[in-house]
This record gives sequence, C-alpha cells and structure tokens, in this order.
Amino acid sequence: MTMDNHTRRAPAVLAALLLAGVFMAGAAHAQLPPAQTANGIQYVTGGFGQEESSAFKQARSSYALALTFAVSGDGGSSPYAGDVQVHVRNAQGGTVLNATSTGPYFLTNLQPGNYRLDVTYEGVTQSREVAIKQGKTTDLKFTWKRPAAGPD
Repeated sequence: MTMDNHTRRAPAVLAALLLAGVFMAGAAHAQLPPAQTANGIQYVTGGFGQEESSAFKQARSSYALALTFAVSGDGGSSPYAGDVQVHVRNAQGGTVLNATSTGPYFLTNLQPGNYRLDVTYEGVTQSREVAIKQGKTTDLKFTWKRPAAGPD
C-alpha cells in the first residue's frame, strides 16, 4: 500500500511544485511602470531598484530609443540619475517629445528619422544628434560629472 500512497500523492506534489515555480518566475519578472504620453508619443521612465532596473534592461530592445542617465564622481562610481528633462526635436527643429525622466532609464518608440536630443540634469544640458532606424534600438548613455566636494 505504500507504493499506492506515493503513486496517488505524486500528481499533487508535482502540481504544487509547478505552481510554486510559476509564482517564483512571475515574481522574478518585474514589470515596467505604466507608460506615459506627451505630445502623442508614449514613453516609459524609471528604473530605480534592482527589479525595476532589470525590467528596463529586458525591455530595451522593444523600443526605438533607450536612454540611460548616470552621474560620475571622483570615486569612480556611476550612480544613476533621475529627474532628467528629455527634449526631442525633429530635423525641422519642432518639438516631438518634452518629458521628465523620473529614473535612470527612458524608453520610447520614435518614428524612424533624424532627431536632436537635449537632456538636462541639474541645469547642465547635453545634446546629441540621433538617427532612429526601423526595427533597431538606438541606445544612448548620458553621464554628468559630479563636482568635487569643497572644504567644509
């Protein structure tokens, strides 16, 4: 009868293990924050914390433009930056998107074409020209230098 009890319990144990695996896989797969819209263009921003950061890294290739923002200091570390103003202009100089990135990652699906990006962090603006190509991700990183601490 011992074999019969094991045989009857095997499907229940297997089902419990599968359910636990599905639950753990779902917990490990973090989701992106909700998409926002500015000027008719959807974008996603955020990325603080390990789970959200992983979600952005996994989703990058699904977007036409992926931006990362960081701050470098004298210690060689590169902490991520948030509260970055992102201004995207088309080839004619018209504003396509003007939004604030709340975290170190900013993902959006711009139409193929040439754009000028102006990104501003703590009053310092960096500009780049970018060409968005159909079916490709343009991945850019912007880094600002943290000023050296002065004497107290």
